[in-house]
Amino acid sequence: MAEALGCSAWWVKDRARRGLIPHTRVGRAYRFTAAHLAEIVRLHEERPKRSVSSASANRAATSPPAAPSRASRPPGPTTASTTGRLRARPPRRTQYETVA
Repeated sequence: MAEALGCSAWWVKDRARRGLIPHTRVGRAYRFTAAHLAEIVRLHEERPKRSVSSASANRAATSPPAAPSRASRPPGPTTASTTGRLRARPPRRTQYETVA
C-alpha cells in the first residue's frame, strides 16, 4: 500500500489509526482494498488554486518574466535564493540549555 502511494508504511498506519484514511481493520492489522486506495488518492488530490486563461499562458510562454530590480525588492535580510547559499536557522527549543 505504501509503495503504491509513494510514502512510508508508518504514514499509512498512522493515518489509518487516526481515522484520516479509509481502511478495514482485521484484528490488529490494517487492510486496504482497491476502493480504499482510490479514495485515499482522491482525498489527497491537489487542485489548481486558480484557472489560467490560455491567452495569459501563451504570453508567459513566449516572454520570460522580468527579474525584479534591487530597488523594487522590500528591504530586509538577504535570502538564500538571492545569495545561492543556505543558512541554518537558530534552534527553536531551549530544552538542552542549562540554567545557572
